[in-house]
Amino acid sequence: MITQTVSKDLFFALDHMLIEVLNGLSLSEWELPTVAGTWTVKDIAGHLLDGNIRSLSMLRDHYQGEKPSNIQNYGDLMVFLNKLNDDWVTAMRRMSPTVLIDMLSNTGMEYCQYILSLDVDEKSVFSVAWAGEDQSTNGFHIAREYTEKWHHQQQIRLAVGQEAALYDKKFYLPYLDTSMQALPHFYRDVIGEKDDVIVVEISEPINEKWILIYDGKSWQLSKNLTKIPTTKVSIDPSKAWRIMTSSKPLENVRHHINIEGNERLGEKFLEVRAVMV
Repeated sequence: MITQTVSKDLFFALDHMLIEVLNGLSLSEWELPTVAGTWTVKDIAGHLLDGNIRSLSMLRDHYQGEKPSNIQNYGDLMVFLNKLNDDWVTAMRRMSPTVLIDMLSNTGMEYCQYILSLDVDEKSVFSVAWAGEDQSTNGFHIAREYTEKWHHQQQIRLAVGQEAALYDKKFYLPYLDTSMQALPHFYRDVIGEKDDVIVVEISEPINEKWILIYDGKSWQLSKNLTKIPTTKVSIDPSKAWRIMTSSKPLENVRHHINIEGNERLGEKFLEVRAVMV
């Protein structure tokens, strides 16, 4: 695992951009469908508010109002979390966009200030499960939180035709760097030949690579390409985040990636998820 951190200052910029885009929406745009399942633009905004409030309550204030029970496995946890999310989003449909923006503005600033207060080297309350970790540092927790804020805002922006701003490398590369930490975990059951190398490449304008190397027992994420790749997976920037967050619909998803070399190794990327699913 490559240690992953995200500049805390990006949270303030991202939060400002969220409020800016929401303030510019018409009433009809708030009700547009999105790639987040059945959620509308307004539903995603409500979910982002839930993220602010839940983080401040549970992590800053050490208060957990609704505690999970009978959580025996990952599936049980997902049932609990999905119900929490759905209950909140349903309730938020009673709010006007104006009230929602006001609450997002206030809680967003408090949330960003809380993120700023965290010691990146300390243990996080919650692990980054989609990367296979049982215990994570605050640094990785912060990076994971950034991916949540980034991709939900991008779901909104995609629906209203304003996604270009978040494809700026300043904002998108931290999302990608963090999300690619999921690669070794999702490839854990894939058997390769010793020294097999998979290169995942996000094309222009990002133009960055992530490297997986099979050491004979497991896949390791590396920053250095020292061997000829066994497999190369090339992905358009506009499709990469949608694959890794199950942001659908992506028709014929296999057609959205280009694989050179071992098809079996390359196609596994289509199963990589950097979200709780």
